[in-house]
Amino acid sequence: MSMSLAKRSYVQSSASSEKVACQYCQQPFAPRGLKSHEGSCMRKREKKRRHQEFADLAAQVVEARLKGRRKETRRLRKERGAAAATGSPPLQAQAEVPDDFQLATAAAPEPEDGPNEVFSANEAMSVSGESRQRSGSDMSMASIPLPESTHEDPAPTSTVTRPAHDSFKTEYHPKSGRETVTESFSAFSRSHSTTHPIVDDEPWQPFVTSGDFEFSEIAHHAALSKEQTDKLLALIRKDCERRSQAHTDFEKHTVPVHHKKRDLEFEVHFRPLWDWAMDLLQDPLLAPHFTWDAQRLYKHNGTQFERFIDEPWTADRWWNVQSDLPRDGVPFAFILYADKSHLSSSGKAKAYPVIAHCGNLPVDIRNGNGIGGGRLVGWLPIVGEDAEEDGKLSFTNLKRVVWHEAFLKLLDSIILLSKTGFSHKCFDDIMRWLFPIILILSADYEEQCVMALIRGLGSHCPCPICHVPANQLYDHSTTHPNRRSEEAIACFELHKKSRTQADVPMKEQSWRPVENAFWHVNRSCPHVILSFDVLHFDDLGLWGSHLFAELKKLLKELGRHAEKTVDSQHEMFPRWRNFSHLKNITKVTYSDGNKLSDIAKVSTSPSPACFTVHSPIGYALLKCIASYLQYHMYIVLDVQTESTLAAGEMALLDFHQHLKEYIAMHDPGVPRKNWNFPKAHLGKHAFRDILEKGAARNFSTRPNESHHGPIRRFYLLQTNRKNVAEQILKLDHRSLVCELIRSCIEHVKREHLKRVLDRQALEDDESETMDDVPFAGHIYLGSPVSPAGTFSAIEERSPSQRVFQDFRKKFTYFINDFLPANNIPLPQGRSWFRPPADEMLQEFRYLKKLETDYLRCNPSFHGHPRYDCALIRTHDQHGDQREKFAVVRLHFMFRYTVGGHTSELALVTYMDVPTGARCTLDKDLRFTRLRSRPPASSEFIPLQSIVRGALLVPDFKHDGDFFLVDYVDSDWFLRAKQLTL
Repeated sequence: MSMSLAKRSYVQSSASSEKVACQYCQQPFAPRGLKSHEGSCMRKREKKRRHQEFADLAAQVVEARLKGRRKETRRLRKERGAAAATGSPPLQAQAEVPDDFQLATAAAPEPEDGPNEVFSANEAMSVSGESRQRSGSDMSMASIPLPESTHEDPAPTSTVTRPAHDSFKTEYHPKSGRETVTESFSAFSRSHSTTHPIVDDEPWQPFVTSGDFEFSEIAHHAALSKEQTDKLLALIRKDCERRSQAHTDFEKHTVPVHHKKRDLEFEVHFRPLWDWAMDLLQDPLLAPHFTWDAQRLYKHNGTQFERFIDEPWTADRWWNVQSDLPRDGVPFAFILYADKSHLSSSGKAKAYPVIAHCGNLPVDIRNGNGIGGGRLVGWLPIVGEDAEEDGKLSFTNLKRVVWHEAFLKLLDSIILLSKTGFSHKCFDDIMRWLFPIILILSADYEEQCVMALIRGLGSHCPCPICHVPANQLYDHSTTHPNRRSEEAIACFELHKKSRTQADVPMKEQSWRPVENAFWHVNRSCPHVILSFDVLHFDDLGLWGSHLFAELKKLLKELGRHAEKTVDSQHEMFPRWRNFSHLKNITKVTYSDGNKLSDIAKVSTSPSPACFTVHSPIGYALLKCIASYLQYHMYIVLDVQTESTLAAGEMALLDFHQHLKEYIAMHDPGVPRKNWNFPKAHLGKHAFRDILEKGAARNFSTRPNESHHGPIRRFYLLQTNRKNVAEQILKLDHRSLVCELIRSCIEHVKREHLKRVLDRQALEDDESETMDDVPFAGHIYLGSPVSPAGTFSAIEERSPSQRVFQDFRKKFTYFINDFLPANNIPLPQGRSWFRPPADEMLQEFRYLKKLETDYLRCNPSFHGHPRYDCALIRTHDQHGDQREKFAVVRLHFMFRYTVGGHTSELALVTYMDVPTGARCTLDKDLRFTRLRSRPPASSEFIPLQSIVRGALLVPDFKHDGDFFLVDYVDSDWFLRAKQLTL
C-alpha cells in the first residue's frame, strides 16, 4: 500500500546526551553539529538585520509616496469640482498620475472619487500593482457612482471565464455597479482587505501610561466593590471617565402608561442605536470588515454552479432590501436580542437586557466577545407581579404596552433614518447612503410572542410567523399563510374604533390590541425578522422538553434494569473534544442546551437493545429521534447550499412522518401526550429563515445568552443591590471602554512587529525557532514518551497486545515500500533496508490535526485507556491509484528517522464496512456500522494521510462492531453522506 506523504517544514534535531549552547541563539545542540549551526545562525542574524534596515527604509519611501499621492488626489478633486461647476469635462485622472505610479495603476482603473489613500506597503512597492479586493470586503462600495436613469438597472456584466471544478462565482447586486467575478478557490478564500494603520502611538490615552490602563482594567475585571475601587482607582478614575465620554453612553427615559384610570411610569435605559452604529463605523479596526452590497455566491460542483449561503448579505432578504432602496442606498443591518433573566438565585432581582449586533460585520466578529461583537444597548422595564391582576387580559396587555413603548425609545434614533437614509463618510473616506433596518430579531418563543404581539400558547394561532391553527402544529406537510404587519395594523385600527367589532378577528388571528414598536421602522416587519432559534426551539424545546422526556419516560416504564443499562453504556462512550461526557443521563433534569444537544447526538446508540424486543413503541420513538437528528443537523450547517436546503426540507417531512407513526402506535383509550405545541411547528420556518437571512448561527441566541453572565456578576459582586440598572450599565460601559483600549494596544503591538520585521525575516525567525518543535504542516505531535523505545522493546510488550505482533517485520516491509513510493531513497543506496533491533523510536501519545481534532493514543488518559480513530486517505492495494478513504484506530504513534529523512507514522487497525445486506436496525436508525479487523492484522500509515478524527462507539450487542457518530459536527455529517468506505 503506497500513500502520499506531505512535505514537512521542520528539521528533526539529533539525539545526544551532551549538548552545547549556541553563542548566538543559546539553544542546545550536539557538539558534532554545533559549528555548522553557529555559522547558519550568524548568517540568519545578519540577514535579519539587513531586512530590518530595508523594512525601515521601505516604510520611509512608502510614506513619502503616500504623501505625494494624497496631495495629487486633492488637486485632482479640486480640478474635477471646478470642471463640474463650469460644465467642462473633467480631466482624466490616469493622465495626471505621476510616472512612478503608472505601472501600479495600470492593472485596475481607479474610481472617480480618487484612489483609496491607505494601502499596504506591499501594494505600494509592487510593480504589477495587483490589489483586487475580496468579494466580501468593505471596499466593495469603492465603485463609480452611476448617474440616475429612468431605465431598468443594467444586469452585471459577467467576467468571461471558463468555470473549473471548485471554482467560485460572486454575483453582486445590480445597484452596486460591480461585475460578476469568477475565481479559483485560493483566490476566493484569500483575504485582500487592507487593515488601516492606527496613527495613535499611545492608544491608552487619556491614561498617562499603559500601566495605568492595565491597572484600571485589572481592577475592573477583579469585580472590586465600590469602596475598594474608590481607594485603588482614586488617581486614575478621571482618566477612565474621560475615555468613557468618547463613546455612546446610556440614557435614561421615563415611559408613561395609562392603566385603569391610573398614570404609571416606567424607566427605560438605552444607548441610542444610531449613535452606537456610528461608534462602530468610526472604529479604525472594524472599518475594513464592513460589507454593504448584497451578494449571491456560487460554487462549481463539476456540472454547474450551485448557490451557497452563509453570511446575511449572501441571503435573499439583503438582496430584496437593497432592491427596494435608492440606487446608492445600502442597508445598515441591526440584529437585536431581548430576554428577561434572573440576577439572583432567589429570582427576586431580574434584568431585561437588549443586545445588538451589526449584521454588516462577519460572523466571527459579530458573534465574538471583542469589539464589533454583541453589545448591551438597552435595559427594559419589568412590570411587577400583582396577585390581584395576574392572569387578567388587561394586565397582560399592560405588560405588552410597556414593553413596546420602552422598545420604541430604543428604536427612536433609527425610525426617521430608515425612511430618509443617512449620508455618512466612513473611515475609508467613502460616502455611503445608509438605511438602517432591523434584519433579525433573536429570541425564544415567549419573547417572540411579545415582539409579534400575538396571544401565544393556548390561542387559536400560536405561531408568530404564520396563521397555522393550534390543532395542526406538528403537521409539517401543510404550508399556511404568513402573518403580515398590514393585517395587525388593520385590526389595531379597528380596535381603536370599535372594540366589539375587532374582538372576533383579533381572537381568530390571535392578535394583541397594542401598537407594535417595529411598525415604525421601514422594511422591518416583525413577522419577517423574527427567526428560528436552534437553542430554545430544538435543543431545549422539541428535543429537551419533549423527545428526550418521552425517551426517559419509556425507559422508566421498562424498569430500573433498562435505565441502568442505558446509563452504563453511555458512560462507556469514548471521550471526544468539545463533547460532553455525562453520567446517569436517564436522570438528567437540568436545562443546559449544549449538554442536551450532545445527549441527543448519541441517544439512539445505547437504546436499541432495550426497545427492539421489549418496546415497539420505544423503537418507533428511536426512529423518530433519528429523523429529528437528520433535519436538525441540516439546520445548524454553517454553510448552506441549494442541495442541503432541499435535503433539509425533505428531512423535516420525514421527521413529521415518523412522528405521526409514533403517535398512532399509542392506545387511543390511554391518555397520551399532545404534540400540538408551538416548538413542534417552528422548525417549519427554519429553512425559509436560512434562505432569507443566512446560516442559522446568524440568528442564534447562543452568542447572546453569554451576555447574561457578566450582568449577573456585576450585580452580585459590584452593586449594593439598589438601583441596580444604573450601576450595572455603568460597569458595562466601563467594560466597553476597556475592550476598545485593549484592542487598540494589541493592534499597535502587531503593527509594530510588522514594521520591525518584514515577511522574509519573520519566516527566517520561525524556521530558526522551529528546529526542535515537532510540527510538520498540518500535524502536531505531543506528549512524547520518555525514554524513547527500541524495536525489540516494542515487540516485547504484553503478549495480550497482539497489535504489536511482528512489529519490526511489518515495519520493514512498510518502510521499503513507503520510501521509494514517495521518491525517498533507501539509506546508503541499498535495495532493501532492515532496521536494527536496537534502533530507537520516539513514541507520542497526542496528535493535533490543524485546529479541528485532538487525537489520543494513550493507555491511561485521565485513568482510562484512550485509542482514538481517524479517517485516512489511502490508495487501493492492488495498484488502483484512485483515492479512497478508510477509518482506522490508532494504536501507536511515533517518529522515525532513516537516511536523514524523518517520517511520522502510526500503527493502526482498519475498520471495514460489513459485507452483505444492511440490517434493518442500521437502516431505521441511520447507523454506519464498521467492523474492526483482528489486532494481529495491524498496519502502518503515515500520519499525513489522516483527514480528520472519527468518533466511534461500540455496538454493545456485537463485539468488534462499532457505530460511526456522524452527528458529532457538521463536517462529519456531510462527509458521511458522500463517503464510500
